[in-house]
Amino acid sequence: MPSGVRLQRIADRIREELSEMLIREISDPRLHLIYVTDVKVDKELAYADIYVSAVEGISRSKDVLAGLESASGFIRRILASRIELRTFPRLRFHWDVTPENADHIERLLAELRNKKR
Repeated sequence: MPSGVRLQRIADRIREELSEMLIREISDPRLHLIYVTDVKVDKELAYADIYVSAVEGISRSKDVLAGLESASGFIRRILASRIELRTFPRLRFHWDVTPENADHIERLLAELRNKKR
C-alpha cells in the first residue's frame, strides 16, 4: 500500500496532467472553461475522485459531468500513458461546490461591511 505522501504525489500529478489535457487536447464544448479543483486517490489505487468546477457555476454541472463521463475512457488512457503506475485508477468525477460557497460567503461579508458604514 502506498504511503500518504505517494498518494498525494499521484493525485497532484493526475490533477496537473488532466488540467493540461482540458486546455490543450479535449475539444468537447461542454468542457470549456472548467478547472480541476482537487483529486483524491484511494489507498488501493483503485479510484481517483476528481473534483471539478466551472466559471459559470453549478448551472453547468450536469453538462460538464456528462462530458467528463463520456470522455473518461480517453482521459484515463492518456493519463495512464503519462503517469507510470502498475494499474491506473478508475476515474470518478464530482462537482465541487466550494468555489460557489466561497463566493457566497464573500458577498455576505461585503454586505456586512457596507451595512457598518
